[in-house]
Amino acid sequence: MFDLSGQVALVTGSSRGIGLAAAQALGRQGATVIINGRDSARLEQVKHELGAQGIAALALPFDITDIDQGIQAIDDVLGLVGKIDIFFSNAGVQHREKLLQFPLSDFERVVFANLTSQWALGRHVASVMAKQQYGRIIFTGSITAILGRKEITAYTAAKSALHGLVRQWAVELADSGITVNAIAPGYIKTELTRKLWDDAEFTTWLQSRVPQKKWGLPDDIASALVFFAAKESQFVSGQILAVDGGLSTSM
Repeated sequence: MFDLSGQVALVTGSSRGIGLAAAQALGRQGATVIINGRDSARLEQVKHELGAQGIAALALPFDITDIDQGIQAIDDVLGLVGKIDIFFSNAGVQHREKLLQFPLSDFERVVFANLTSQWALGRHVASVMAKQQYGRIIFTGSITAILGRKEITAYTAAKSALHGLVRQWAVELADSGITVNAIAPGYIKTELTRKLWDDAEFTTWLQSRVPQKKWGLPDDIASALVFFAAKESQFVSGQILAVDGGLSTSM
């Protein structure tokens, strides 16, 4: 089951963290993986590392916040591979600051990266999938769109809207053979959360709050992604799957 041989997967933000683990997991199941990030040198390094693991990979550098650049890059790679079967829209940004001091410019920047660009690039990929009458679109949502947290007002707003977009797109794209789902990570050890997992006090709080009493790892997200990406999940669409060690289910 979950054999992805012959399929092509585009993973944004895949030079490290959750995106890299996702690219590795998809590649191990047989997919050709298009990796993305802003740092061309880093992408080439990751491409080499994936190749050493027997994973076919292409590097596609672009910044998700430059929508025109992203669309052009996707069109360019389509000229090489001919299709995109799986799109994991994972790249995003964060800004932490108290609500009453949160700058409007940072709010707009975070919402643009985590919602507007996801919508624009996702819609472009969806148009390609619609012609194929097949596709799997998976977004990285967030546990903070289910449970609020201080000092991330823009991120929470963007991810909450993204969860709504998943449900709406699942309805609108169903006739095109496309499923749309999201994974809502809990607290996962990545570069994005380094300040938190370097904080001993926060980790103590997390261990008391998460039933499994531990941080999640990028591979925990990648395993869920493979399910959503596979043909076997064809009757699952419009869903938000929390991968959080039970955090969102406990009081």
